[in-house]
Amino acid sequence: MEAVIFDLDNTLYSPERQLFSLIDVRINRYMHEVVGIPLGEVDGLRRRYWAEYGVTLQGLIRHYGVDPEDYLEYVHDVDVAGRLRPDPQLRQALGEIPQRKVVFTNGSRGHALRVLDALDLNGQFEQIFDIRVADYRPKPFTEPYRQVLRSLALAPECCVMVEDSPENLRTAKQLGMRTILVGGGECPAYVDARIDSAAQVPQVVSEWMAC
Repeated sequence: MEAVIFDLDNTLYSPERQLFSLIDVRINRYMHEVVGIPLGEVDGLRRRYWAEYGVTLQGLIRHYGVDPEDYLEYVHDVDVAGRLRPDPQLRQALGEIPQRKVVFTNGSRGHALRVLDALDLNGQFEQIFDIRVADYRPKPFTEPYRQVLRSLALAPECCVMVEDSPENLRTAKQLGMRTILVGGGECPAYVDARIDSAAQVPQVVSEWMAC
């Protein structure tokens, strides 16, 4: 086991911080105010795009010719520091993981940097892989995972994926990674371990290494 790949939002911090709800508001505003989609159609389109493309952005690129960089800058312009605080417990836990550690998010690199700064986790991760890693194709599609693995020069069997989304872990497991689900809810058979917070990752990884 050579690398631990962490999701960002609602994985490195609790969903109770409701940071992503701020991004949701910005996405709706972008669709209505910037793209010009009638407000009554926004929710339906978002559900459709999530089902077909994994993220709203892909639908807007394909059907409205949206500039992805303009979108990413707009929707991630939220008050991260107002919702998150330094997490010394998580910082210590990450320091206990001897394997390589990276972030793999469907958000933007800029957003990831702001989140890590607010949590005081700067310097804890080797790299940040964002939505750009596979030409704006998101998790759970396979290609961004493959691009991350190529960049790390590692086989999937050498990696652990840590996520709050079971669907994103399904792809990781299909590729051959170990999987850790953060948070409650359903725990599918392809999840190897479930934990309450990312600070518990070192314990799980160390147990696997001892086997």
